[in-house]
Amino acid sequence: MTRRAWRLYLDTSVIGGCFDAEFAEDSRRVLDAVMSGRARLLFSEIIEAELLDAPEPVRRLFTELPDSVRERIAFSPEVEALAREYVVHGVVPVAWLEDCRHVASATVARADAIVSWNFRHIVKLDKIKGYNEVNLLNGYGLLTIVSPKEVSFDE
Repeated sequence: MTRRAWRLYLDTSVIGGCFDAEFAEDSRRVLDAVMSGRARLLFSEIIEAELLDAPEPVRRLFTELPDSVRERIAFSPEVEALAREYVVHGVVPVAWLEDCRHVASATVARADAIVSWNFRHIVKLDKIKGYNEVNLLNGYGLLTIVSPKEVSFDE
């Protein structure tokens, strides 16, 4: 049985992780899965804005990914409203609203998972539980939230 490609929302930390010795191997493995067609990279305007301040090699890596492996998610009032719900429910403080916007973008787009190296505000057990509680309260499904280390594919 052929399975469709996984739809993975990769936040900016995964792309930047390709250039960091500690994170490069796992970040590159996820991007290799995207390039091979096993996964599709979902991204939002938030990532595009963050990349404007990223080092040139990080920007270039992202822009050189073919459109055929990427799916742009529009930042909508629905995404913003869900992100603010995370703050209202105390998942993270308002100072970290941008992280909530990543999670909300992945949730609204019905991503198979959000992949991040952000262990402070995204990939953290209490945060994952909080995001998903808010998602369920607002009529969304559960969102899988993982680090690149946890992303693997059967060969």
